[in-house]
Amino acid sequence: MKNKWIIYILALAVFLIGTLEYIITGVIEMIASDLSVSTSEVGLLVTVFALAAAIIAPILIAITINMDRKKLLLSALSVFIASNGLMLVDLSYETLLWVRIIQGASGGVATVVAMAVSTRLVEKEKRGNAIGIILMGLSSSLVLGVPLGTFFSEMFGWRVLFIFIGLLSVLPLLIIYKKVPAIKEEEKITLRMQLSILKNPLILTALLITLLYIGGYSTLFTYITPFLQATSTLTMTEISGVLFLAGICSFVGSKVGGQLADAKGSKFTICLGLLLQGATLLLFALAGVNLMMLILVLMIFMLATWSISPAQQLYLVTLAPRNPDIALSVNTSFIQFGFALGSGLGGIVISRTSVLYLNWLGFGAVGIALLLAILLFKKSRSRAGTPDPV
Repeated sequence: MKNKWIIYILALAVFLIGTLEYIITGVIEMIASDLSVSTSEVGLLVTVFALAAAIIAPILIAITINMDRKKLLLSALSVFIASNGLMLVDLSYETLLWVRIIQGASGGVATVVAMAVSTRLVEKEKRGNAIGIILMGLSSSLVLGVPLGTFFSEMFGWRVLFIFIGLLSVLPLLIIYKKVPAIKEEEKITLRMQLSILKNPLILTALLITLLYIGGYSTLFTYITPFLQATSTLTMTEISGVLFLAGICSFVGSKVGGQLADAKGSKFTICLGLLLQGATLLLFALAGVNLMMLILVLMIFMLATWSISPAQQLYLVTLAPRNPDIALSVNTSFIQFGFALGSGLGGIVISRTSVLYLNWLGFGAVGIALLLAILLFKKSRSRAGTPDPV
């Protein structure tokens, strides 16, 4: 694969963006204490980031669809870096919400454009592999970013962590400026062309499945630190270790999910992942009585959830073979909607009841997603008139 090292640099940029989005889950109690707000209010910092990435970013991408992709990527990364620099100032909670909106919008644009750029830097038959590397950058933010961020935040404070991520982001910015060529669409793309895929009921149902299974995941994982504190006697350092193991499982899940989708089909992989995700959410209600069982359930939960993503991406590409980039972009938007939905509903549950009920809410969302997936695949098979093609 040509330009492979540049693809990894793009993945590094996505890794840093993902770390900044998810890091709140590891230091949520620390931020709440520092800003003198509730845990559910800090959860909004995850929600607004995801909403900005889900709503503002696609609008910006649609408006700039005929702009040089390199210039757009550099602009988005520059805004992302500058927003982290604002952490040098002692910001209030309300101002921090606006900063997170800026980070979500700029980070969301950069992530989608990085995927689009990666497909144009490699051979046509390697595009899926390139997108996979970018997605591995995203899952790696859970493997390394969140647990390491949680650990170092204990020593240096969470604000310093934001600034450090901003400084690290300068490296991919400079390499992209030096090594990535100008990239523009050969034919002008209209807004109608971008929105045309949303007329397909199969694609709409697939996007709804993305929204629900990510929402079910985010409902619990956004508040995983207080959940673990409520169900175990783990210290913050030990929780950092557990989050590191969870991150490894997310990384492995992404890889295994892609391999399983190739071997058994995307539909089989999606259904199996949803089934395991739902089962583990149920088991969380019993796992608190045994620490090792709790950790094991969390590991399987992460494996199952992240195994769905590559299979879902593959399935959407097969539904929109003429516009795969647009389909992936819209799916990325629904992933962010899912994070926003889960963290938002989770915050409501915590504020009104207890963190111990989060898994039940997640189970409901994943259960609906599994039902929709079964109905969708039956419908698509009957339309095709042939056995499950992948």
